[in-house]
Amino acid sequence: MFNPEDVQKLERIAEKINLINEITNDFGSIQSALKDKKSGKPSIMMHLLSMSEQFNRLKDNSSFDILSKFDKEDLKGSYDIRNFIAHDYEGVNLPIIEMVIRIKLPKIKAVVDDLLDIRGNCKK
Repeated sequence: MFNPEDVQKLERIAEKINLINEITNDFGSIQSALKDKKSGKPSIMMHLLSMSEQFNRLKDNSSFDILSKFDKEDLKGSYDIRNFIAHDYEGVNLPIIEMVIRIKLPKIKAVVDDLLDIRGNCKK
């Protein structure tokens, strides 16, 4: 149903979300992780940036069948956050990042998991 490259991109998105969740759990909270300038915040920001790049690659591959499953605002938000991180790292609004982690990432992860489940069921 999906080409292998697209599946790999979805798997990377899921991995990045899982890693962000692990980081926030390791620090005890999202806020604590984002306050840690040595490893928590940089790790989270890099995973968010990398996740956005995967969405961009799906768009570049014209994988609109996959992208159409995601909320358009979530995709736009992912792209916007990527730009803020890449171009104004110190100016990134951490409460917005916290909201993204708390509210948006679980929604995105659910869609990714559903798409990977569909792909898995089609292979059987």
